[in-house]
Amino acid sequence: MKRQTIKDVAKEAGVSTAAISYVLNGKEWKVSPTTLVKIKDAIIHLNYIPNFSARSLVNKRSKLIGVVIPQTEEHSQLLLDNPFYSEIVSGIESELRHRGYHLILSGVNKGEGYLDTTLQRDLDGAIITGIYYEPFYEELKKIKIPIVLIDSYIRGGNFKNIGINDELGGFMATKHLIEQGHSKIALVTGTIKKDGVVEKRFLGYKSAFEESGMLYNPDYVFEDSVSYEYGVKAGRLIAQQYPEITAVFATSDMIALGVITGLQELGKHVPDDVSLVGFDDIPISRIFIPQLTTVRQDIKLKGIKAVQYLLQAIEEDATDDMEKMILPLELIQRQSVRRITS
Repeated sequence: MKRQTIKDVAKEAGVSTAAISYVLNGKEWKVSPTTLVKIKDAIIHLNYIPNFSARSLVNKRSKLIGVVIPQTEEHSQLLLDNPFYSEIVSGIESELRHRGYHLILSGVNKGEGYLDTTLQRDLDGAIITGIYYEPFYEELKKIKIPIVLIDSYIRGGNFKNIGINDELGGFMATKHLIEQGHSKIALVTGTIKKDGVVEKRFLGYKSAFEESGMLYNPDYVFEDSVSYEYGVKAGRLIAQQYPEITAVFATSDMIALGVITGLQELGKHVPDDVSLVGFDDIPISRIFIPQLTTVRQDIKLKGIKAVQYLLQAIEEDATDDMEKMILPLELIQRQSVRRITS
């Protein structure tokens, strides 16, 4: 069967090939609504499949964006096991599709080089989540494509960054527990690495104690991995060995949900025995029992803004002067915190 061409679509729709090109390249606003309907009907009727390779040669663009999610801990996990990353990728993919681009998703194991075949492909740009100052950083600067980082505290290298104020988020969570009368507050968290998201939330946890004229107890800091499984382990440990702890700040909702399970396995209940605040507001935190009080960030918006930032650099060959875009946080109060009254 003869492959349909853009000229065939234009003839079927009764429009110019330029109008077809606008639609195929995500610039639908350049044609009228009536013309857009005609073009889409023609594409469906002819079963037209765009030849992206040919378009790449003409436009010198592949319309491919690499998305890299590195494993920053020793614990190997499936790429999208953590709903946080599923939310981010969902935001990225939907915005890329809307703009006529396609996504190549790759996970990278801890300790492996990030300049693998994914970044060596003919990409127009890349989005990378949660990287640290590592040997890879110097390699990354050699890549001659626009790159946007999500949740990274790396500065320089002409990288743009989309993130939140993680230290403020840690402060908000811990301060809320203090305001509810708690003083024996544990922190359950992933690995605390310098200049990382987890470290910033840990610093916020400490600063809430300092601002309230209290001292935090280092023995109440439980540090391992950002996972439900570690949350369960930490919850069991708190229930067994730290009966004085009345509240927990978990630096992710997945950890928090695990803590609830671990506590319950040993007869402790949230919030009657232990209050709990999480971080992220992933969808399951709203339907878990008890519903989780958490620091909300708009995870999908992070992905969407990263794409918008990146495509501005690709399509306009320029970005604004802002190095980092900070998105807002909000404390969402639900059922997992109980006020202590003297």
